[in-house]
Amino acid sequence: MITMIAAAGENNSLGKDGDLVWHLPDDFKRFKKLTTGHHIVMGRKTWESFPRPLPNRTHVVITRDKNYIADNAIVVHSIEDALAYCKDEDHIFIIGGGEIYNLALPFATHIELTRVHNTYEADAFFPEINLNDWELTSSVHHQSDEKHSVAFTFETYTKKYNL
Repeated sequence: MITMIAAAGENNSLGKDGDLVWHLPDDFKRFKKLTTGHHIVMGRKTWESFPRPLPNRTHVVITRDKNYIADNAIVVHSIEDALAYCKDEDHIFIIGGGEIYNLALPFATHIELTRVHNTYEADAFFPEINLNDWELTSSVHHQSDEKHSVAFTFETYTKKYNL
Protein backbone atom coordinates (compact mmCIF):
# COMPACT_ATOMS: atom_id res chain seq x y z
CA MET A 1 0.00 0.00 0.00
CA ILE A 2 1.15 3.50 -0.84
CA THR A 3 -0.81 6.06 1.16
CA MET A 4 -0.66 9.81 0.74
CA ILE A 5 -1.42 11.39 4.13
CA ALA A 6 -2.16 15.09 4.49
CA ALA A 7 -4.30 17.78 6.05
CA ALA A 8 -5.69 20.28 3.54
CA GLY A 9 -8.09 23.18 3.65
CA GLU A 10 -11.23 23.41 1.51
CA ASN A 11 -9.09 25.06 -1.21
CA ASN A 12 -6.51 22.21 -0.91
CA SER A 13 -4.15 24.50 1.01
CA LEU A 14 -1.39 22.61 2.81
CA GLY A 15 0.76 25.33 4.30
CA LYS A 16 2.63 28.56 3.88
CA ASP A 17 6.32 29.35 4.27
CA GLY A 18 7.13 25.76 5.28
CA ASP A 19 4.58 25.51 8.06
CA LEU A 20 0.98 24.46 8.61
CA VAL A 21 -1.58 27.24 8.89
CA TRP A 22 -3.72 25.49 11.56
CA HIS A 23 -3.21 23.54 14.78
CA LEU A 24 -5.25 20.32 15.09
CA PRO A 25 -3.97 18.05 17.89
CA ASP A 26 -6.27 15.17 16.86
CA ASP A 27 -4.82 15.30 13.34
CA PHE A 28 -1.28 15.03 14.76
CA LYS A 29 -2.36 12.03 16.86
CA ARG A 30 -3.88 10.32 13.82
CA PHE A 31 -0.76 11.01 11.73
CA LYS A 32 1.45 9.52 14.44
CA LYS A 33 -0.78 6.46 14.89
CA LEU A 34 -0.92 5.71 11.15
CA THR A 35 2.74 6.37 10.25
CA THR A 36 4.64 5.01 13.27
CA GLY A 37 6.70 1.97 12.33
CA HIS A 38 6.61 2.74 8.60
CA HIS A 39 8.68 4.45 5.92
CA ILE A 40 7.64 8.05 5.33
CA VAL A 41 8.53 9.72 2.02
CA MET A 42 8.81 13.49 1.81
CA GLY A 43 10.42 16.33 -0.08
CA ARG A 44 13.43 18.24 1.17
CA LYS A 45 11.38 21.24 2.33
CA THR A 46 9.11 19.03 4.44
CA TRP A 47 12.17 17.29 5.92
CA GLU A 48 13.74 20.63 6.77
CA SER A 49 10.53 21.83 8.46
CA PHE A 50 10.94 19.17 11.19
CA PRO A 51 12.84 20.21 14.31
CA ARG A 52 14.13 16.61 14.48
CA PRO A 53 13.33 13.28 12.82
CA LEU A 54 9.99 11.75 13.78
CA PRO A 55 10.50 8.80 16.12
CA ASN A 56 10.02 5.20 15.02
CA ARG A 57 9.81 5.94 11.30
CA THR A 58 12.28 5.62 8.42
CA HIS A 59 12.59 8.97 6.65
CA VAL A 60 13.08 8.98 2.87
CA VAL A 61 13.82 12.46 1.50
CA ILE A 62 13.47 13.37 -2.18
CA THR A 63 15.64 16.19 -3.52
CA ARG A 64 17.06 17.22 -6.88
CA ASP A 65 20.32 18.22 -5.15
CA LYS A 66 22.75 15.37 -5.82
CA ASN A 67 25.01 16.57 -2.97
CA TYR A 68 22.29 16.84 -0.34
CA ILE A 69 22.98 15.07 2.95
CA ALA A 70 20.31 14.49 5.61
CA ASP A 71 21.34 13.02 8.93
CA ASN A 72 19.00 10.22 10.03
CA ALA A 73 17.33 10.00 6.61
CA ILE A 74 17.72 8.22 3.28
CA VAL A 75 18.24 10.68 0.41
CA VAL A 76 16.93 9.87 -3.07
CA HIS A 77 16.38 11.94 -6.18
CA SER A 78 12.97 10.92 -7.54
CA ILE A 79 9.65 9.47 -6.43
CA GLU A 80 10.57 6.32 -8.34
CA ASP A 81 13.84 6.01 -6.38
CA ALA A 82 11.95 6.52 -3.11
CA LEU A 83 9.44 3.80 -3.94
CA ALA A 84 12.22 1.46 -5.10
CA TYR A 85 14.01 1.99 -1.78
CA CYS A 86 10.77 1.10 0.07
CA LYS A 87 9.87 -1.85 -2.21
CA ASP A 88 10.00 -4.43 0.58
CA GLU A 89 7.66 -2.45 2.86
CA ASP A 90 3.99 -3.43 3.21
CA HIS A 91 2.85 0.15 3.75
CA ILE A 92 4.55 3.37 2.65
CA PHE A 93 3.34 6.87 3.56
CA ILE A 94 3.85 9.93 1.37
CA ILE A 95 3.78 12.92 3.72
CA GLY A 96 4.39 15.91 1.45
CA GLY A 97 4.78 18.56 0.43
CA GLY A 98 2.66 19.71 -2.47
CA GLU A 99 5.12 18.86 -5.24
CA ILE A 100 5.77 15.39 -3.82
CA TYR A 101 2.03 14.68 -3.54
CA ASN A 102 1.63 15.54 -7.23
CA LEU A 103 4.51 13.22 -8.16
CA ALA A 104 3.18 10.41 -5.95
CA LEU A 105 -0.48 10.58 -6.98
CA PRO A 106 -0.15 8.12 -9.91
CA PHE A 107 1.50 5.55 -7.60
CA ALA A 108 -0.76 5.98 -4.56
CA THR A 109 -3.31 3.32 -3.62
CA HIS A 110 -4.88 5.22 -0.70
CA ILE A 111 -5.30 8.77 0.58
CA GLU A 112 -5.73 9.65 4.25
CA LEU A 113 -6.90 13.26 4.14
CA THR A 114 -7.84 15.51 7.01
CA ARG A 115 -10.14 18.02 5.32
CA VAL A 116 -9.90 21.26 7.30
CA HIS A 117 -13.19 23.13 6.90
CA ASN A 118 -11.84 26.56 6.06
CA THR A 119 -9.84 28.17 3.24
CA TYR A 120 -6.33 29.44 3.79
CA GLU A 121 -3.73 31.50 2.00
CA ALA A 122 -1.00 29.04 1.11
CA ASP A 123 2.00 28.39 -1.10
CA ALA A 124 1.65 24.59 -1.12
CA PHE A 125 -1.44 22.68 -2.21
CA PHE A 126 -2.73 19.10 -2.21
CA PRO A 127 -3.71 17.79 -5.66
CA GLU A 128 -7.37 17.61 -6.66
CA ILE A 129 -8.91 14.21 -5.88
CA ASN A 130 -10.64 12.99 -9.05
CA LEU A 131 -13.67 11.03 -7.87
CA ASN A 132 -13.63 9.08 -11.14
CA ASP A 133 -10.41 7.49 -9.86
CA TRP A 134 -10.92 7.52 -6.10
CA GLU A 135 -13.68 6.24 -3.81
CA LEU A 136 -14.36 7.86 -0.45
CA THR A 137 -14.49 4.82 1.87
CA SER A 138 -14.61 6.54 5.27
CA SER A 139 -15.55 9.98 6.53
CA VAL A 140 -15.52 11.02 10.21
CA HIS A 141 -16.46 14.61 11.02
CA HIS A 142 -15.11 16.52 14.04
CA GLN A 143 -16.62 19.80 15.21
CA SER A 144 -14.41 22.62 16.39
CA ASP A 145 -13.84 22.60 20.16
CA GLU A 146 -11.53 24.07 22.81
CA LYS A 147 -8.50 22.30 21.26
CA HIS A 148 -9.48 22.68 17.59
CA SER A 149 -10.42 26.16 16.34
CA VAL A 150 -11.91 24.79 13.12
CA ALA A 151 -14.01 21.76 12.19
CA PHE A 152 -12.37 18.98 10.15
CA THR A 153 -13.16 15.60 8.66
CA PHE A 154 -10.94 12.53 8.46
CA GLU A 155 -11.45 11.16 4.94
CA THR A 156 -10.10 7.88 3.57
CA TYR A 157 -9.97 7.32 -0.19
CA THR A 158 -9.15 4.12 -2.05
CA LYS A 159 -8.10 4.05 -5.69
CA LYS A 160 -10.95 2.53 -7.73
CA TYR A 161 -8.68 0.76 -10.20
CA ASN A 162 -5.10 0.66 -11.32
CA LEU A 163 -4.69 3.45 -13.87
